[in-house]
Amino acid sequence: MSETADPRKTILDYVSENPGVHFNELVRSVEMATGQVQYHMYRLTKRGDIDGDSLYGRTHYYPAEYPEDRRGAVALLRRETAREVVVYIVENGETRPDELAEALDVARSTVEWHLGRLEEQSLVSKSRGDGGRVTVSAVDEDRTVEMLSDISPSLADTVVDRFVTMVDRMLEET
Repeated sequence: MSETADPRKTILDYVSENPGVHFNELVRSVEMATGQVQYHMYRLTKRGDIDGDSLYGRTHYYPAEYPEDRRGAVALLRRETAREVVVYIVENGETRPDELAEALDVARSTVEWHLGRLEEQSLVSKSRGDGGRVTVSAVDEDRTVEMLSDISPSLADTVVDRFVTMVDRMLEET
């Protein structure tokens, strides 16, 4: 960031281009001190330019005009595993949770956690198939694909998500 750049404009532009970004990613991306970003975020939210929603353990930021009904879904899709689950279902159609866990090489409990949240956000639905087995399918593929196009996860987000997956695997083995 150049010294003459307006920090609020820089932050607002970044949030507008990356709806659902969480605070730590914002700080890393705009290359400002944490306190400086906090100060300007406070001013931007007070002025009504940016909204912050606390979802699934993180505060995510959106331009004020970003649709309320997409915020939770976009927050989830910023998580690598949730994104992989959705992409797998969109590409492969209706599937069972155990197939998802195996295909994505993640713990079944992790898949179930993400499926529960994805279902809350109306991205997937669960139903009982033949023999009473649970299957999962995409709710509105066009809407989901559109939201996925808004997401460009950072390397840092990817590393954190992979670390959580690794810990889940280690705990599953014990």
